[in-house]
Amino acid sequence: MKKIELEIVALSHSLAQTHNYAIVLGEQDGSRRLPIVIGEFEAQAIAVAMEGMSPNRPMTHDLFRNTLQGFDIEVKEIIITNLVDGIFYANLVCVQNGKETTIDSRTSDALALAVRFAAPIYTYEFILEQAGIVLEDEQEQEVQRARRGRAAAQPKPKTLADFTESELEEQLEEALTKEDYERAAKIRDEMNKR
Repeated sequence: MKKIELEIVALSHSLAQTHNYAIVLGEQDGSRRLPIVIGEFEAQAIAVAMEGMSPNRPMTHDLFRNTLQGFDIEVKEIIITNLVDGIFYANLVCVQNGKETTIDSRTSDALALAVRFAAPIYTYEFILEQAGIVLEDEQEQEVQRARRGRAAAQPKPKTLADFTESELEEQLEEALTKEDYERAAKIRDEMNKR
């Protein structure tokens, strides 16, 4: 089967399932999107790697990457191989000393490792046909209007820009202590802007 390359285009809270996130993969040479619901821990692991953050201690996916690299194993690619009853299946394709091995993986874990190894992400046509979506320009504009409408209806919370540098440093320490790396990345970005 011909593989179709995907890239991570978005990571956000899942509107359909509370306490879950959605990672959206985009077809690299096309307009289809593949939304996948993942857990909070996996979303945080992906966000930390995408932001290039280095936690004080290795997270689980960092530990696994370090272990693989310690044995000279590289993740060559990940492939989302199947979709059964709404559950995506994935494989890690690993290489050690020229020998290729395929390892079954949860899709969310495979994506967290793909980011850490800068490995390409692939799937097959039948999966994009089953679960892929194409947002037409009108639909995309409608989604954006709905988001703006929801945002306007809610009272505006205090933003990071409203805090002093010392308050930001305290919040950064607190976020790292709680292992809320997504928030820590936002705080770090605000501090870097200044």
